[in-house]
Amino acid sequence: MLVLGIETSCDETAVGIVADGRRLLTNIVASQAAVHAQYGGVVPEVASRQHIEAILPVIRAALAEGRCTPSDLDAVAVTAGPGLAGALLVGLNTAKALAFAWSKPLIAVNHLEGHVYANWLSETPPPLPAVALIVSGGHSEIILAEDHGRYRLLGRTRDDAAGEAFDKAARVLGLGFPGGPAIERAARDAGPKAPRLPRAWLGKSNDFSFSGLKSAVMRLAQEGAAPAAAIAAGFQTAVVDVLTAKTARAAAAVGARSVLLSGGVAANGPLRAALAERSPVPLWAPPLDLCTDNGAMIAAAAFYRAESGAAGLDLDVRASWSLA
Repeated sequence: MLVLGIETSCDETAVGIVADGRRLLTNIVASQAAVHAQYGGVVPEVASRQHIEAILPVIRAALAEGRCTPSDLDAVAVTAGPGLAGALLVGLNTAKALAFAWSKPLIAVNHLEGHVYANWLSETPPPLPAVALIVSGGHSEIILAEDHGRYRLLGRTRDDAAGEAFDKAARVLGLGFPGGPAIERAARDAGPKAPRLPRAWLGKSNDFSFSGLKSAVMRLAQEGAAPAAAIAAGFQTAVVDVLTAKTARAAAAVGARSVLLSGGVAANGPLRAALAERSPVPLWAPPLDLCTDNGAMIAAAAFYRAESGAAGLDLDVRASWSLA
């Protein structure tokens, strides 16, 4: 089954083509990071307009690179949510038009499920049940994937998502946008005396909270108590410590056979290394180019969603859409 996947939930216009949910033919991404960097974050209206300009050229590029024609495709998949409503509408309406014009089934995919299925674009698929840590600019969740399409929420953020906290900390420290790569780069130059910043353990809960950590970064920066690189290192260590400890504990508690790392923050090197070391079961993490938003993960997830049936052309976006 050959699926073309479209992703426009935030600030990447992305199209991927995947065969049978596993074999990646092409993955084209037009990033808006440089556009939004001048604002220090994603501006929804600007993102929508950028998607409108980029979507058709990206689709053409994906078909060309994948050496596919519309007649080769078995379905068109699209992120229907969660995300920025205006950005989602661009991808969804484009997918509807293509599905109608090409006489292909339309498959709606949850953005978070897409991130999870980025881990299936590998030589060996992860065994289920699996505990998935989904960490991005808008989400920080621990999900139990009992089987394909069967999910249970084990923990979630109570305030800022991890990626959002990275962006805000980087902005306070004057490190630029996006915050994740900026914090990681700065932390490499921190030296051995990075300050120890607070961790919100929240008792035995698997939930996260990063608002206090963000406030601690702001306070240290205002006081000039440490160099920006040192504060960045202390911040990153605190986030990684909490994410990995809670994920490992959850995996052990439910008897998971694997741990899946997903989302834009999954590209963070210290997080990948620490979770691999701490996890009680084998860790799956996507290649770096499949951690951030992309169309290939949407196409992969759609393969496992196809048996649920095609969506109608009256499909609408769901800016808020829980996976579990």
